[in-house]
Amino acid sequence: MSDETASPPTSAPTRRRRGVLTFLRDVVVILLIALLVSFLVKTFVVRSFYIPSASMNNTLLQNDRILVDELTPRFGDYSRGDVVVFRDPGGWLPSTTQPPRPPLVEATDWVLSLVGLAAPDSDDHLIKRVIGTPGDHVVCCNALGQTEVNGVPIVESYVKLAPGATAPEPVPYDITVPQGSLWVLGDNRNSSKDSRYNQEQPGKGFVPIDNVVGRAFLITWPFDRFGAIDFHHEVFAGVPAPESAP
Repeated sequence: MSDETASPPTSAPTRRRRGVLTFLRDVVVILLIALLVSFLVKTFVVRSFYIPSASMNNTLLQNDRILVDELTPRFGDYSRGDVVVFRDPGGWLPSTTQPPRPPLVEATDWVLSLVGLAAPDSDDHLIKRVIGTPGDHVVCCNALGQTEVNGVPIVESYVKLAPGATAPEPVPYDITVPQGSLWVLGDNRNSSKDSRYNQEQPGKGFVPIDNVVGRAFLITWPFDRFGAIDFHHEVFAGVPAPESAP
């Protein structure tokens, strides 16, 4: 005869309750892991932004949503033609005051931004195309209205022109890009407050590479515009390296 005491049977409602609690616990764990992974991806790998203006037409249109590669500033260099997102170097954007929003809206936006589904800080950033990298001598413009980099005129097929025009309206400058900086211009050259128009700012129109969030590489919305962003590196294929470091 056994000395073991039999356990009382567990009722069906108790088993169901435990099953529901276990299921809810697993769902919460999965959601937390998904949020953590999304946060790490958004922080260190890729990030979402939307285009707040028409300065990059027709490459990027206002309200396009894009993905930005954040690995480039950590493990590589930028090339002429890259389309980059960067924080305002100072004085490029007008100071604005956002009206207060309901707490629920703020909380929702914050959670969505953690996983890269919202981009509430897009209005605090700019997006332009890299024309000059450290050491480059960039001049505007030659007799044909072309920008020259290290003495070579570049044929910018991506630039939006006014109807009937063969070149953008010239904004003369003659600069050498300092170490650790970029010279950037918008593809909608006649409607872009870029490096040319910020030479009177403390940064003299240059964008510190430390201010660059990353390189835009994909349009994700609207769906009919989904696709890779063309860097047009071939435009700069004939440009030699700068003669000397800045």
